[in-house]
Amino acid sequence: MSIYKSVDKLVQYGLFCGLIMEEDAVYARNRILERLGLDSYEYSENDTLFTEENKADILEEVLKELDDYAADKGLIDPDTVTMRDLFDTKLMNCLMPRPSEVVSTFWKKYEESPKAASDYFYKLSGDSDYIRRYRVRRDIKWKTDTQFGPLDISINLSKPEKDPRDIAAARNAKQQGYPKCLLCPENVGYKGRADHPARDNHRIIPLKLDGAKWGLQYSPYVYYNEHCIVFNTEHVPMQITEGTFRRLLDFVDLFPHYFLGSNADLPIVGGSILTHDHFQGGCYEFPMAKAEAEFKYELKDADGLEAEIVKWPMSVIRLRSKDKDRLSQEAGRILGLWREYTDEAAMIFAHTEGEAHNTITPIARMRGDKYELDLVLRNNLTTSEHPMGLYHPHAKLHHIKKENIGLIEVMGLAVLPARLKKEMRDIADLILKEAGNEDAAKKIQDGMLKSESLSKHEEWLGSWISDLLKFEVNEENVTSRLNEEVGKVFCEVLCDAGVYKCIEEGRNAFDRFLSYAGYKRK
Repeated sequence: MSIYKSVDKLVQYGLFCGLIMEEDAVYARNRILERLGLDSYEYSENDTLFTEENKADILEEVLKELDDYAADKGLIDPDTVTMRDLFDTKLMNCLMPRPSEVVSTFWKKYEESPKAASDYFYKLSGDSDYIRRYRVRRDIKWKTDTQFGPLDISINLSKPEKDPRDIAAARNAKQQGYPKCLLCPENVGYKGRADHPARDNHRIIPLKLDGAKWGLQYSPYVYYNEHCIVFNTEHVPMQITEGTFRRLLDFVDLFPHYFLGSNADLPIVGGSILTHDHFQGGCYEFPMAKAEAEFKYELKDADGLEAEIVKWPMSVIRLRSKDKDRLSQEAGRILGLWREYTDEAAMIFAHTEGEAHNTITPIARMRGDKYELDLVLRNNLTTSEHPMGLYHPHAKLHHIKKENIGLIEVMGLAVLPARLKKEMRDIADLILKEAGNEDAAKKIQDGMLKSESLSKHEEWLGSWISDLLKFEVNEENVTSRLNEEVGKVFCEVLCDAGVYKCIEEGRNAFDRFLSYAGYKRK
């Protein structure tokens, strides 16, 4: 295919998506030609028919054509996914409006409604290929029924694995301090490098939360619908304070169709980025948000404040009020009490050897005309038996999930490692191969023990394979059972992470803390 036809197709894509207008087409084409090292142009007939349904497929196709050309001409070296991403992000920026134009359009849309503004910005983030839709849809997703309601399970395939050549390039490159991290506003328009993704097509929306400057952007990996990130424009570390609650509530005031939450601010129970204060939100109702009250509580001088604990494997205090100032003050009071709370009988220690352990993962949303805050109690204590964390997935579950349980998992969405796609496929193939044979269960387990990648799953599979083999197995029911069992493991992961277990002893200990905080069960 003519390189000029590929260039024209990309320009037509920009016109279809509204990234550029007709008056911008020649300019955009010339910018793309420059990136490709071309100083001439030949007109080609373009008969591509774009629709909302096929535009992501066509974009993936045309970017591959342009990347292939660039790699052949030595413009991409080494020819890896990372280097192709760095290059084609620059091509996409040839179609992008300036940051000030995006901000202006956003707030004009906001005058129509908060949803009109977020719809515009989310569409732009996808059309610009900042969110690579064709990668995000590769993620594997399903739901698993549990005693706490359906949990969301996903295997994350949208983040490319690092090529060894990229790792070597990053290691050999001069260490940079700019931008300081992936969340800093200096990422807007940044060209990227081997160890830092290109952000040429990245745009942010400035916000004021609790009087301070914050920014709104979307996650390029979109673990759920309209997965947004709200970040402090200053590079300051994560810290949960009463101000955190005010900012979360200010945000849901601005965007009542979104929730917003924060990872905890301590290692083990925090997220992957503790060095830059930020939140995550979006237009999605998580399983935890759907969970019902287990017990309701009353507080003297409640001033309309409602309180309950939630039927959920994590330990959740849910507060609700029409008065967001009263709500943030009460959440701040509970946080202060929890920071210093010790209950040795329940293995809750506020400090050991000078190290703080107690914190909170908070989530804010609107519930009708009331503000709602979920305060998830966290503790990062380690023991000799559980060196990665007493309230962290225990070792027997690490074959499925051993990473930190952050905000997204807390709310009931498992983000599982990409390796599980192949491992579950290999297990399914082994089951289908041996099913019907004599001693099938033993042969399946023996086959797993011989495999370096599958041996870690052998004990887990042994707990349910005989039950599955009572029936005639096929591709559909083997896959369904694997999904169900993986989902059950995630439920156990959340139970491990809960500081107060969902048994009588755990609920009594939870009551002790709430009584200490001045609450009485109704």
